[in-house]
Amino acid sequence: MKWVLPTAAGEGKAVVFKSKLKWVALFGLVLSAFSLFTHFLLARYTDGFAFSEYKSSITIFAWRPIFENADLSTTTALYRRLWGPVRRLESIHPYANPRGNYVAPPSQTNGFIFVRIRGGFHEIRNSICDVVVVARLLNATLVIPEIQSTTSSKGISTQFKSFAYLYNDDQFMAALADDVKIVKTLPKNLKGARRKKEIPSFKVPNSASPYFYLHHVLPVLNRHSVVELVVPDGGCLQALLPSHLEEYQRLRCRVAFHALRFREEVQELATKILYRIRASGRPFIAYDPGMTRDALAYHGCAELFQDVHTELIQHKRAWMIKRGIVKGNLSVNSAEQRLNGLCPLMPEEIGILLRTYGYSWDTIIYLSGGEVFGGQKKLIPLHAMFENVVDRTSLSTPWELNKMYGREANLVDKSPNTFIPPVKEEKRKPDAWKTSGPRPRPLPPPPPRVKYPYNIEGWWGWVAESDNEPESTVMELRTNAHKLLWEAIDYTICVEADIFVPGFDRDGRGNPNFASLVMGHRLYQFAASKTYRLDRKEISRRLEEIHDHYYQANHTWMTSLRRQMRRNLVDGLAEQFTKSKPLSFLSFPLPECSCSRNDSIEVSSHASSPSVHSKLHDVLGAMHHCPSWMDGGDHVVSRSRDKESEEEDLDEDDSGALLFRQSGESSNEGVAEMSNKEETQIEDQEELEGGER
Repeated sequence: MKWVLPTAAGEGKAVVFKSKLKWVALFGLVLSAFSLFTHFLLARYTDGFAFSEYKSSITIFAWRPIFENADLSTTTALYRRLWGPVRRLESIHPYANPRGNYVAPPSQTNGFIFVRIRGGFHEIRNSICDVVVVARLLNATLVIPEIQSTTSSKGISTQFKSFAYLYNDDQFMAALADDVKIVKTLPKNLKGARRKKEIPSFKVPNSASPYFYLHHVLPVLNRHSVVELVVPDGGCLQALLPSHLEEYQRLRCRVAFHALRFREEVQELATKILYRIRASGRPFIAYDPGMTRDALAYHGCAELFQDVHTELIQHKRAWMIKRGIVKGNLSVNSAEQRLNGLCPLMPEEIGILLRTYGYSWDTIIYLSGGEVFGGQKKLIPLHAMFENVVDRTSLSTPWELNKMYGREANLVDKSPNTFIPPVKEEKRKPDAWKTSGPRPRPLPPPPPRVKYPYNIEGWWGWVAESDNEPESTVMELRTNAHKLLWEAIDYTICVEADIFVPGFDRDGRGNPNFASLVMGHRLYQFAASKTYRLDRKEISRRLEEIHDHYYQANHTWMTSLRRQMRRNLVDGLAEQFTKSKPLSFLSFPLPECSCSRNDSIEVSSHASSPSVHSKLHDVLGAMHHCPSWMDGGDHVVSRSRDKESEEEDLDEDDSGALLFRQSGESSNEGVAEMSNKEETQIEDQEELEGGER
């Protein structure tokens, strides 16, 4: 047997072959790593519409919509009743342009007005509109207002400052160029005077009259060429102005609904979230609970909650009484307040109203508001009744929110509640104890109890420590600034929603809140859009009737509640005109900022009371006719109905009889298909009630 040794040439070929395999494997690894890196880079920095559409089709959000039927018919009478516009208000259109002799601001003004605004989102929005009107009234140059909620916050992005943190300042200046002269900053000489606090300052009272500005502020402005206005509570000009100042009311509308646009990053994220909600092709409801701790404390609704939440509300109410914000007793009968309509409707009650009216379990509900007091526990019944309840956190990603915030500094929370370990006392020696003096000797007082961080942190830890509210930490100040951006997103989505349902329309000072501004904007932008201006007093009374059997309501009760909700679509305007407009013009900008394409708007004779009928006539009857260039050839079609059909009560479907029934239980019951005769009857009944015409 002979052994053949490999030649040198053969060895070289084998080595070369192996080295080629190694290079191919290495190239494959590099290519895979590059592909993976490119994928993550695109996912992180691509913001185009196509990528947004791609993201909505994959599971990157907490929400995955669940529907009973893939297609939703939009031609049925039931769809029109649930989602269609309010027909009686379809002829109302926005028209805030100047009318009559309205001149542009002169190049020479009386001086500069510098404004510092405090408060939350709705207070800031009201105040900005008011200071623009004040600048026009005094013929002054307005310096873009300073928003204290952002300037006092530590660690927020330096890319956006003060006004520009929330709104687009360039759009603000351009939109109001024909109304008020606006500059971004004070001249250099006045900046120095402001730093030295040599500028005259006014702490403006809430809802100050034009007389205050013309007889107190204007003389000082003429002498010093600059004044500083501090607006602490939201709104620095009275809501209702004399008739000869009606143009100033329209100026308020131009500011609120045209000039105040959110900055690009905020508007972009709001548009993305709105697109993701509508990607399913379904209409949706926006619901604002309005359940904030301040509002609950101001109106005495503590007993509607339990345990620590009641203590927190009472602690806040005591703090308000101490500072004169609340004039009343600490203990209030919350049940009585609720029956009088002075407390928010709970999410469970809102869910019952919507299911009773006919909205199915798979309806999309967008939950607005930065705070639902009581936590997720209060939302459990709403989630049980509706499968598709979403909010901004379930429709956006953390990096999208971080992009909106901008680059922020890392903060170290130097809280005064940091843990200080107790000093160990030296044990007394037995010999020292024996020689310390005659007996009996009093024992030394026990050392004070050590307060560990877990004893005083959280929602309730400080309640027993002091009568005052705790000082805000640097992280809480930053969060307050973030809340402005969150509410800006919610505001945009609520205005664009198919239906808006407010749980409460008052804030922690008894003034119109976020939900009121949304209702006013919707009334201006598209008056016929469905907004349930619920009569909380009447709703609470009806809910009390079935308190022991919420989910087995009888047929008569459901029918009466549906009538009440449909009637509130129009009758609620009278309530808002009476109670909200005197406190905030933006909550009800009719009839000053709108016009009608009809010569007159019919006021329903089926209003709930003669007083409501009279108020509706004052509001809708005083509206001007739209100019000819706005006429689009629309014709109002009046349908003749005989007396017998008008007297019939034909909105009697049982769609809300079983509030929790879903598709898995019965496909033929619940929200059943109605015959053509029933559809016609429901449509006739809608026009009879006056809420849909």
